[in-house]
Amino acid sequence: MHLTPVSRRTPLSLDDRSAARPSELPDDDELKPKTNELLKRLGELQATLYADARYAVLVVLQARDAGGKDGTVRKVFGACNPLGCQVTAFKVPTPLELSHDFLWRIHQAVPARGMLGIFNRSHYEDVLVVRVKDLVPKAVWSKRYDRINEFEQMLDDNRVKIIKFFLNISRDEQAKRMRDRLSDPKKNWKFRAGDLDDRDLWDEYTKAYRDALRLCSTPWAPWYVVPADDNKARNYYIARTMVDTLEGLGLRYPKADKAALKLKRKLK
Repeated sequence: MHLTPVSRRTPLSLDDRSAARPSELPDDDELKPKTNELLKRLGELQATLYADARYAVLVVLQARDAGGKDGTVRKVFGACNPLGCQVTAFKVPTPLELSHDFLWRIHQAVPARGMLGIFNRSHYEDVLVVRVKDLVPKAVWSKRYDRINEFEQMLDDNRVKIIKFFLNISRDEQAKRMRDRLSDPKKNWKFRAGDLDDRDLWDEYTKAYRDALRLCSTPWAPWYVVPADDNKARNYYIARTMVDTLEGLGLRYPKADKAALKLKRKLK
């Protein structure tokens, strides 16, 4: 029950079936304790990451509208200590940000070593919405895949481990979530009329996502497609991938200072 990284060598399906809860998962009664165990382990590993301070970890979350990015931050990364986490939400670029290259605002938000950083949307907007809505010419956005790969490799060379999740939801599930959002006063403030315009561009976004995921899934910054119609499945797969990745870093607590340990005898 593991996700596998996207590969440019194999076809990538982002259809409704790939968004559904996989049959390999057990029922909720069995899945819940497995997820809770993973979340507990994730919290332990994040504490070790903070103390170790040799690596930073950057998590990139991308999804269509109502795809579950906020819920993922709450339900999965809520298991971590806020002291060692930072969440950055990238919205429409400001005039200052637009006066710089497209990666300028991104680089400023990269987590420091010891920190777990979470991007709610990211630099991939510049090969997604920018492409679909024709905000810059193809000659400009088409070069950005290579720039993104080079940028992420530079981060990896500097001990920033990158993990990227695309939360894949079906068209029907998006419609259901949008109806629920509009009916809930606690959520309907999030809704924009433009969300329906984006929904009309479903196929165009699918093509853009497919290219971004295949062209920018690398050994140093892999993309994972998460079946996200079912929130419990989503949480399990992301927690599983995070634990597997962090355990692979060989994190450890630093040795205590011997002089500091001698002070223990003075405590009474």
